[in-house]
Amino acid sequence: MTDLYQSQRAMRNMRRAAMQRGVVAILDVGTSKIACLVLQFDGSEEMREDGLGSLAGQSQFRVIGAATTRSRGVRFGEVDAMAETERAIRTAVQAAQKMAQTRVDHVIACFSGASPRSYGLAGDIELADGQVSEQDVARVLAACDVPDFGAGREVLHAHPVNFAIDHRSGLGDPRGHVGNRLSADMHLLTIDTVAVENLLYCIKRCDLEIAGLASSAYVSGLSSLVEDEQELGAACIDMGGGSTGLSIFIKKHMIFADSVRLGGDHVTSDISKGLQVPLTTAERIKTIHGGVHATGMDDREMIEIGADCGDWEKDRRQVSRTELIGIMRPRVEEILEEVRALLDAAGFDQLPSQQIVLTGGASQIPGLDMLAARILGQNVRLGRPLRVQGLPQAATGAAFASTVGLSLFAAHPQDEWWDFEIPAERYPARSLRRAVKWFKDNW
Repeated sequence: MTDLYQSQRAMRNMRRAAMQRGVVAILDVGTSKIACLVLQFDGSEEMREDGLGSLAGQSQFRVIGAATTRSRGVRFGEVDAMAETERAIRTAVQAAQKMAQTRVDHVIACFSGASPRSYGLAGDIELADGQVSEQDVARVLAACDVPDFGAGREVLHAHPVNFAIDHRSGLGDPRGHVGNRLSADMHLLTIDTVAVENLLYCIKRCDLEIAGLASSAYVSGLSSLVEDEQELGAACIDMGGGSTGLSIFIKKHMIFADSVRLGGDHVTSDISKGLQVPLTTAERIKTIHGGVHATGMDDREMIEIGADCGDWEKDRRQVSRTELIGIMRPRVEEILEEVRALLDAAGFDQLPSQQIVLTGGASQIPGLDMLAARILGQNVRLGRPLRVQGLPQAATGAAFASTVGLSLFAAHPQDEWWDFEIPAERYPARSLRRAVKWFKDNW
């Protein structure tokens, strides 16, 4: 745990240094695409040509470079073939650097796989001088009982979600409050070590320094949920190519995250097998003609399945749209049923507001919101990411929710456990740093 704490602190310091230098890259490593944005941090308001005020605190940064490339070597949101993923990352980063006309050394990355698991922790301490200081917050977070989540797992996020002083609960920031006893609730998100190490290795091979890591499900929620939804309770379902991420927010904090190893690529694969066409043709048919609700017109609407095999009969084949919907709908229903099971396990029906927001590239299948409302609950809407200054029009759709969310995460990170100085007594025994820290604290 302490090793992880130190490495996360090092990444935070590196991100701070990159922001002071003014330029940092955002890298979204997905199963179907790899997107890279180059952000410029200047803090000035003069650059707004459109006359709009700052939106979501975006006066701090603007996008000066953006590039997308087809993802290679990534399955279920995890790196599968190192060399191919490295080439794809290089392609995206170099194209974004070329557009930005600047070199980027530091990158903040997000990924969707790695089997995330959520834990709710609690800790409490007695206050020494009756008023909460920064050191007291660090002590109460360090006092949370970390569960034994097993070997081969790492902690990715550790958010304090609620503080209580004596009997007053629901405090966002307890610093400066007066009381006798401080309690904290913390949300811990763990992931598979191997998956994250593979990604870090690919990024290092591209001569880039990693300045931060985040879960795609978390950052998609940051960009797609409006402020009221984050406050009252909402779930963000990020339907990607290889996996579907789920995050639940309340009081502006994530309290649960998980993922389903099914996504839009599985729907494409079903079409490819069902209609006996190549994957590229299946993707085109899904995008142009796809849907999940059949109507009376669909029997008469014929879809040309163009092929280049040389057999005239086979090249001229047609299928009705009803047949296509019959292939797509069962797989989409399966994905939504899996998500429903995760929502039930998380106790989503106990939240005061039960808004569900669908985002990600696969959420754009026509009629998906109506089908999701039947399976998941009534309050379902399609989410688009917030508007970010300088973002090209092509990168403003639902498929870029996690990319935009990662930009907001980079500019305005929420407090996490490693933002506070760990108390001396929590360092491992026989540690020289523990002795030095005790000496500094007491003399």
